[in-house]
Amino acid sequence: MNRKHAKADTLLVMSRPPARRNQITPFDRVRTVGLVLPGVEAATKYDGSPVLKVGGAFLAGVATHPSAEPETLVVRSGFEERELLLEEAPDTYYVTDHYRKHPVVLVRLSRLDTDALRDLLSMSWRLTMAKGRARAEEAR
Repeated sequence: MNRKHAKADTLLVMSRPPARRNQITPFDRVRTVGLVLPGVEAATKYDGSPVLKVGGAFLAGVATHPSAEPETLVVRSGFEERELLLEEAPDTYYVTDHYRKHPVVLVRLSRLDTDALRDLLSMSWRLTMAKGRARAEEAR
């Protein structure tokens, strides 16, 4: 390689922006708020996407199905609670055909403030804990 090309390569390398190793993701806020709840732990699904669990059961996670919009959270919800959320704030909460049969609601994280996120995760926590107690009673 001649000197002219070596200098050009050096300039190209020097002009690239530095790699961002600790980039903050939309789920980081979810993780921070959720980990305050008793027994909640951060985990990853089989596909590597982040989730929150309590007692090993799903609480909330990144919606990974292609029918979900980018930066969408999927949260455990009762079917009645989901319908209320969809009626109250359809610009924030939604559901796609893929998720409709599951007791979850999809949430546009960009439209959810921290207080609403805390309330939503608390609701999901209560439902998840109730499901865990019901399973424990069935096992007896």
